[in-house]
Amino acid sequence: MAGGAYLAIAFFCGLSAGIVGRIKGSSFLIWFLIGAVLPLLGTVAALLYRSERLEPRRACPGCGVSLPISDQVCMRCGLDLPPPSELSEPPA
Repeated sequence: MAGGAYLAIAFFCGLSAGIVGRIKGSSFLIWFLIGAVLPLLGTVAALLYRSERLEPRRACPGCGVSLPISDQVCMRCGLDLPPPSELSEPPA
């Protein structure tokens, strides 16, 4: 009976960590696994994890894809990016 209770707690903690992680722009599956393996710590970690959606972004001059301001190389076309001059707002 205790094993079933632990599995239920682990599942719901994993679910909550996965949902919070997905809202913040990360992988649901990764945060679900972290939350299920470390039930309360995983959920707290997902809550404290920084949101990638709020990071300033800029457009690649080569292909136009929106990249984080900290990227130095475009992951889509491989262009070396110049130092950032203007910021664009993160997507809503």
